[in-house]
This record gives sequence, C-alpha cells and structure tokens, in this order.
Amino acid sequence: MEYVSRVPRPPLDGLIDDIYYLEGTPPYARLTLPPTPAALLIVNLGAPLRIRAGTDIEPAEYADGCVVTTPTRAYDFGYPVQTRSVGVHVKPWGLAPFLPMPAAELCDRPVTLEQVWGRPAVVELRDRLASADGPAEMLTLLEQELTRRLRVTAGLGLVRHTSGVITATRGAIPIGDLGTAAGVSSTHLAQRFKEIVGVTPKRLARTSRFAATVFAIDPAGPVDWAELASGAGYFDQAHFGHEFRAFTGLTPTRYVEVRQRFLREHPDHVLDSWPLPAD
Repeated sequence: MEYVSRVPRPPLDGLIDDIYYLEGTPPYARLTLPPTPAALLIVNLGAPLRIRAGTDIEPAEYADGCVVTTPTRAYDFGYPVQTRSVGVHVKPWGLAPFLPMPAAELCDRPVTLEQVWGRPAVVELRDRLASADGPAEMLTLLEQELTRRLRVTAGLGLVRHTSGVITATRGAIPIGDLGTAAGVSSTHLAQRFKEIVGVTPKRLARTSRFAATVFAIDPAGPVDWAELASGAGYFDQAHFGHEFRAFTGLTPTRYVEVRQRFLREHPDHVLDSWPLPAD
C-alpha cells in the first residue's frame, strides 16, 4: 500500500497529528482497531468502507467517508479490495471545531462525512480530490478545506490543556487533580470533555494508559507482563488483563500472537503499528 502523510501547518497542527493519503490492497479484508486517544476523519475515494463499532452492532457501509470521535471500544474496519482515501488522524480534542454537533453525540457511533458536512459539500470535495495531481496536492486540498471550516469552539483551550496533561502522564494522573489545576469543577470539566472529545477525562485517561502500555510492547521479544502492568500503574496483572480484554477482546498473550502474525505475514507494512487482523 502507498501511504503519504505530513503534519499540517498552523493552526491545524494544534488539532491534527497528520493528514494522510492511503491507496492499495489492504493486508486483510477486516482489521480490528483497538481504541486510542485519537479521532479520525476519512474522505473515501474508492469502494465503500465497512465499519462495526463493537460486536453488538451491525456493520455499516460508508461510501463517502466517515468521522470517528475518540472511541471507547474496538472497531471492526473493513477495507475494499482496492482502497483509496485521504484522511486525518486527529488529536482527541481536534474534531470539535469541524463538527456541527457535540462530540458526545458521535461517541462510538461513526457517521458518514455527509452527515457532518452535508452532501453538496462532500460531493464537491471528493470531486476535487479525485481530480488532483497526486497525493501531495490532495493533502493540500484537504488541509485547505479543514482550514476553511475551522471555527471557534468554547472550552477548547481548557480541554486541550487538560488532555495534554493526561497524555504527558500516560493517563496516570488522579482525575480530581485535573479540575483543581485548571480552576474549574470536575463536573464542568467532564461536561466540556464530552462536548469536545466525546468522553470524560476519566475515560480518556483510561484509554491513554492502555494505548501507551500497548505501544510499549515489543511483540518480537519476551514480555514481562507483571512488570509492564506495574509500570503502567495498573493495580495488578489481573486488572491489566481485564483492561486488555475490555479494549481488544483478547488476552495480552493472544494479542501478542496476533501482532506477531501481522508482522510475520506483512513485514514493514504501513498499517502494522496498531490494527490487528480480525479474521
């Protein structure tokens, strides 16, 4: 697969990790995406994507693209045989300035791009992207569209700062301390988080700790699970295992086996850092 990405210019760089272009044949027809402290926006230029936000929800097709706020559960992501898209990996607070509704309304409910920006605007954007002269121009066009849509969002500074503290501590910070340090009540902070991130500070911290812990795992070598759990601030290894199953549906050892399968079957693949084979 071809993957091209870059960090956008200010002010988008304070909201977005990177804008990317993806094209080619996916490594697997279905991938499981464990939750991360991040959001996602995709403009689809190929056949429809299929997404299932949890095992208790039927998969749905997304022809024009999708918007996914910071998730609390693993997603089943189905790529077409040939996929082509332009997307944005967004910081937890970064989608709010582009949404016409509170982020909480989209929590674990991926929606089509049309539901967020309207059909005429999305059709025009997809046409311009499809006729662009290569990935670099496509990234520029999407960046321009995002800049044009950027709007002032009440409470964004508070949530951005507090989310940064959560990220810097890998989620290992007493949630009560966040409101105190920011000079607001815990209730006010939680409300702002739900409006802008889609989840509470406590939930974002939980996801941040899990993601940081998993990224620290080297699937190619032996893993000291007790030491890993203790270093991440989990009560004990049982607590860590419970969190692992809640976030991925897998035990820690089974997770490593699945990661090893991906690395073995598709070494150095552009998608090998987080998604897991779902089949």
